[in-house]
Amino acid sequence: MSDKVQDTPAQPVFFDELVQPDGRPRKGMEQLAEWMVQAPRDMLKIRQTEAEALFRRIGITFAVYGEGGDPERLIPFDIVPRILLASEWTFLSKGLEQRVKALNMFLHDVYHDRNIIQAGKIPERLVLQNKAYLPEMRGVDVPSGIYTHIAGIDLVRTGPEEFYVLEDNTRTPSGVSYMLQNREVMMRLFPDLFGRHQVAPVDRYPEELLASLQSVAPKTCDGEPTVAVLSPGLYNSAYYEHTFLADKMGVELVEGQDLFVKDNAVFMRTTGGPKRVDVIYRRIDDDFLDPLAFRADSSLGVPGIMNVYRAGGVTLANAVGGGIADDKAIYMYVPEMIRFYLGEEPLLKNVPTYWCAEDDDYKYVMDHLDELVVKEVAGSGGYGMLVGPKATPDERAAYALRIQANPAEFIAQPTLALSTCPTFVADGYAPRHLDLRPFVLVGADKVRLVPGGLTRVAMQSGSLVVNSSQGGGTKDTWVLEDGSSKNGGAHA
Repeated sequence: MSDKVQDTPAQPVFFDELVQPDGRPRKGMEQLAEWMVQAPRDMLKIRQTEAEALFRRIGITFAVYGEGGDPERLIPFDIVPRILLASEWTFLSKGLEQRVKALNMFLHDVYHDRNIIQAGKIPERLVLQNKAYLPEMRGVDVPSGIYTHIAGIDLVRTGPEEFYVLEDNTRTPSGVSYMLQNREVMMRLFPDLFGRHQVAPVDRYPEELLASLQSVAPKTCDGEPTVAVLSPGLYNSAYYEHTFLADKMGVELVEGQDLFVKDNAVFMRTTGGPKRVDVIYRRIDDDFLDPLAFRADSSLGVPGIMNVYRAGGVTLANAVGGGIADDKAIYMYVPEMIRFYLGEEPLLKNVPTYWCAEDDDYKYVMDHLDELVVKEVAGSGGYGMLVGPKATPDERAAYALRIQANPAEFIAQPTLALSTCPTFVADGYAPRHLDLRPFVLVGADKVRLVPGGLTRVAMQSGSLVVNSSQGGGTKDTWVLEDGSSKNGGAHA
């Protein structure tokens, strides 16, 4: 436990990504700072309104469950871009590739020989008794040994050379459509600002995604692989993204009722008759994928698809059972996975994490609830968490009772001093905290990353919660190409 405390970044100084403490722009940020000063406020307000109108016209909405009727809403978009230097992105991309490679090796291992458990590097009960661990996948050989084909790794920044991984999303990470549409809107509304920078493009993502998916087609595939996107349907919160990606890749968007199993293969119904599907980019959770294997009451999945999958007749991306790799308690052991499988030191740091199932960690968390962020191990979307420093004594006391009732279901982390970036609000520019979700594509041939990712920003002053479901917004993320960052410092 003492190591965890010592590894915690200093608090609570916030790193401003645009300006230095003396008020001067950081290297590489000069043109943006100058533009912000010169741009008339009235013009910016008009552009902000135009951006909202564009998003609404395109149909980019997000359903927020549990608010009565699951209302569709726009995710707030901020017109001030977030900039990363080429050297920073080079460092991040190497760390991301290393991390996702180790996560895939871990998934293969725990469903096969379990070497990492036998070596004592990770507790057996944490894996085998985990709700996300699926016995149905034991011994199943997935194509090319790839389980996580699309990973969304959430990063936070606390200093000039300090990036931390906050979460690994290895099931059905969302948000890439917002990354792409944010760029389209910024290029349309602020061509002059783009003209001042050499921004690395992100528009090739659908092409890279399709290439990655085609590369993992099963051995039974004859000819060019047929890819389809499997969606739960119109009422899913990320349905827009499902339709967007299918359209951009030029593949069919299907629902469970559009697919059927026959002769150990999966087919989709088309006007020209049945057509075999080789690779399915699924946006349906494991539990709903096959009513014959998991939830019998599911009408979203495809009966019998798991039998075809186990026999190697279809590739599912991401793989079934991959959720064990993004469990918040498993997260603590990812640095050890990198050392165990790759023989390398992790390039990206973990946030120090306490698992309440461990006696020492439990005691520390209960004694420091006012300092920590506590999360449900299986939670997502910013729901069910406690931000200790922002909570009232009554809220902390109530949450403590939840932890006491089931300690193993909770982890805690220090309240990081997340970096800030200027955000355009009603009164002008104001600092807001943010994170970054780059998307890593893993194919049989190579790992692909487009430069940047989805920047999520806490729109409320002082808030550290960036999740869209909790009122967070987004920014366009610019990675400057080498010619734009000659003065940028090298990254450690």
